Amino acid sequence: MAGTFRTTVDIAWPYLRKYKRGIAIGAACLLAKTVLAILNPLVIRDGFDSLLAGFAFDKLWKFAAMLGGFSLVRGVAQFYARLILVSISRDVEFDMRNDLFTRLVRLSGDFFQKMRTGDIMARATNDLNQVRMMLGPGVMYWAETTLTTVLAIGVMVSVDWQMTLIALIPAPLVSFVVVYFGQKIHKRFEKIQAQFSDISSRVQENLNGVRIVRAYAQEEAEMKKFEALNLDYIQANLGLARDTGIFYPLMQTLVGCTFLLVLWAGGWRLYTGKITLGSFVMFQTYMGMLIWPMIAFGWVINLTQRGTASLKRLREILEAVPSISAPADAVALGKVRGELRFEAVTVKFGEVVALDRVDLTIPAGTTAAIVGRTGSGKTTLLQLATRLLDPSEGRVTLDGLDVRRVDPGELRRNVGFVPQETFLFSTTLAENIALGVEGATDAEIEAAARKSGLADDIEGFPDGYSTVIGERGITLSGGQRQRTAIARAILRDPALLILDDALSSVDTITEEKILHELRVTMKGRTALFVSHRVSTVKDADTIIVLDHGKIVEQGTHTELIARGGYYAELHERQALEEELEHAA
Repeated sequence: MAGTFRTTVDIAWPYLRKYKRGIAIGAACLLAKTVLAILNPLVIRDGFDSLLAGFAFDKLWKFAAMLGGFSLVRGVAQFYARLILVSISRDVEFDMRNDLFTRLVRLSGDFFQKMRTGDIMARATNDLNQVRMMLGPGVMYWAETTLTTVLAIGVMVSVDWQMTLIALIPAPLVSFVVVYFGQKIHKRFEKIQAQFSDISSRVQENLNGVRIVRAYAQEEAEMKKFEALNLDYIQANLGLARDTGIFYPLMQTLVGCTFLLVLWAGGWRLYTGKITLGSFVMFQTYMGMLIWPMIAFGWVINLTQRGTASLKRLREILEAVPSISAPADAVALGKVRGELRFEAVTVKFGEVVALDRVDLTIPAGTTAAIVGRTGSGKTTLLQLATRLLDPSEGRVTLDGLDVRRVDPGELRRNVGFVPQETFLFSTTLAENIALGVEGATDAEIEAAARKSGLADDIEGFPDGYSTVIGERGITLSGGQRQRTAIARAILRDPALLILDDALSSVDTITEEKILHELRVTMKGRTALFVSHRVSTVKDADTIIVLDHGKIVEQGTHTELIARGGYYAELHERQALEEELEHAA
């Protein structure tokens, strides 16, 4: 428990520190409210004893005014304490959510291979809310209940220590109950949060893959899997409810036992004249005040255990370190010419070798095409150029500068990259094309669309460039999505254009138009692209053939045809396929 507490403080304090002034004011209001509450029973005691000694209306009004004044000031202090401290917990939630998102967008791709999207969403919503409850109401009520208990017991001891000891007889049992159930609740809630992540991931995967689910008629199977997850989640929550259901009544029972002890001991001491009626009433009032702290302490323990379990899960994201980041002594790129070199580059994923000591030079201003069988390392080579991946051995240079010495952000601002899997946002076509280019004009967006062969299609859309394309561009065809991504890359006016099989979903006629526009646009700049079509790569300055992570052929289209290797076979096979299509 101590280790968990230290971890919680270590993570939460940087967020709370910026609100020190507000916390101090809130704590002062909370202290004032608690002190005034503690003074009330003392006023009641003095009022009883004074009035019993001799009744007078002036005495009655005096004590009534004191109690009324204390209650008024206490109410105001309590209002501002809650307003300030709960507001700070909302501010911390805001800051932590921003930090979570910032960390997520900066983390490297390998992190998202290990953590599911649904799990991340569960942590960013449900877990974050539990942390807010812990840092807001949880901390506030913990401070209030602790302070009330300490001050009340202190006053009780000063009045009659023997009677106070009798009242505290159940205290060790209370401590045991709190610790025992606190640990059980913590373990159960950790399991519940993990199950909630599983449910979120299952829903997210089914929504993203809804077409596949329907195409394979898996609706019933997926519903059964979800139902099983949901039942497990319900059972886990019922277990937590059972523990909580035992915890609170048990605490109330112990409080009731304490009341009986005080009533018995106090009544006897009052009967024997060892305490006054005012002191007896004061003791009963203090015991009444201690009921809420004892019950609230159980609620606070519940909130704390939930919050610490959630904070532990959030910590996995907040403290995750990007595998690719800017070096401390980052070197400025300056004006990029576009010369790329791969020097004895090896890339390993565990025991799998994706690239094996690749040596390759792509001169500035030239076009290089990469072909090869599936799994030969083509995409891996492109990811090295944009530093989405670092080599296991060797190095990649741009204009003679090792890309690992450059801020990845600066490097990528000079690159137009169209990945193999096109991703579009659920906004307008214009906003998707202008991604990353602030202040892009309508004319510039339309020009980029024309160069990518998309302009004619857009003219047929009801809202033109203002058409909202839905999540992941679901309203567009595969070819339209690819051409939108190409337009996005062209609009950046990049020094280096990288296309990873970006024309696979367009027909050969459209492909030729796009390639023609790209040759004009990228004249004098470096272009690097992957394709399985000979028609796409035949006009490249150099064609690289990869096989099992090694360069097995390199040259122009004519040179490679003459060698009679893999590329020549690919050319012959595709030429035959075209002849058969025309014959049909």
